[in-house]
Amino acid sequence: MRVLFYTHSLISDWNHGNAHFLRGIMRDLIRRGHDTRALEPRDSWSRENLIKDRGRAALDEFATLFPELQSDIYDAGFDHEAALDAADVVIVHEWTDPALIARIGRARAAGGRFLLLFHDTHHRAVSAEGEIAGLDLSGYDAVLAFGEALRERYLAAGWGRRVFTWHEAADDILFRPLTGREPDSDLIWIGNWGDDERSAELQEFLIGPVARLGLQAVVRGVRYPDEALAALKEAGISYGGSVANARVPEAFARHRMTVHVPRRPYVEALAGIPTIRMFEALACGIPLVSAPWSDVEGLFRPGDYLKARNGAEMEQHLRMLAADPDARRDLARAGMETVCARHTCRHRVDELLAILATLSDQIAQPEPAE
Repeated sequence: MRVLFYTHSLISDWNHGNAHFLRGIMRDLIRRGHDTRALEPRDSWSRENLIKDRGRAALDEFATLFPELQSDIYDAGFDHEAALDAADVVIVHEWTDPALIARIGRARAAGGRFLLLFHDTHHRAVSAEGEIAGLDLSGYDAVLAFGEALRERYLAAGWGRRVFTWHEAADDILFRPLTGREPDSDLIWIGNWGDDERSAELQEFLIGPVARLGLQAVVRGVRYPDEALAALKEAGISYGGSVANARVPEAFARHRMTVHVPRRPYVEALAGIPTIRMFEALACGIPLVSAPWSDVEGLFRPGDYLKARNGAEMEQHLRMLAADPDARRDLARAGMETVCARHTCRHRVDELLAILATLSDQIAQPEPAE
């Protein structure tokens, strides 16, 4: 099977978590004997910022770390129809240009022999509803939504004929415990400050508790404004800048614990969708304490991570974990067991193949008579 992915970028993970997931999905498809290819636009803001941040050597690092992955850059003159004609399955990410989304849909509707899926891994369906409503998905066979709440939003709005829940997950070939290394620092948080979608939450659940406990802590990520950097410095938290996602397991291994602070739209409007960092952290065997979010889909078991309803509870949990290595070990083991049993890219490829089989069966059946 030949699978083509339209993505904002596979090469760059700068402020672009979807790249984490697609790399793992493509690698697992390749291990199963399928052909994969990604296409990304020449004007990708993620790739441009990666080069500004870490230099062109970051592009070479991707090629070194993921030699089996192919991502080709397209511009205005690219022959998309030829690329589509060579594919059996095409998956188009929601950050793709709307005109190109419609063009790909028209190619499918005009008799394209590929299955066509739209992949949504963001909160624009609720935070920028008009942008998603304006997309022409009429030629698409199905939508892949990275949470049940988002799937229900698509169905309620009539944005897709068939909509499937397809959560993100950890590539457990990459995200795993690193043996032989003892942590030498207390806490790490890896995430981007972004667009003020969790500024207050980071203050309450990360910066405040760390400052009050006097923990040795570091933050890694991008898009930190001056006021955020000042708040980290005042709290005694080191800012380590951006980090390549492939290097994250090494960063987790140097610290005793981490936290999960979801963005506000996922807490308030799209319940049940954790950040991909949660899957990746637990896969690495690091104890995790989470700010409030509703696991309405039962992705995790009680005891896979600790829950903090407010900053005071976060402080209590972090104090306990800092002082109790047995508690850290037990918590890490539980979380890692669940991710490895349910939430790896291998599991998501299983789900994808089942979805494709369902679509093939449904499309093969004639439409009922009026």
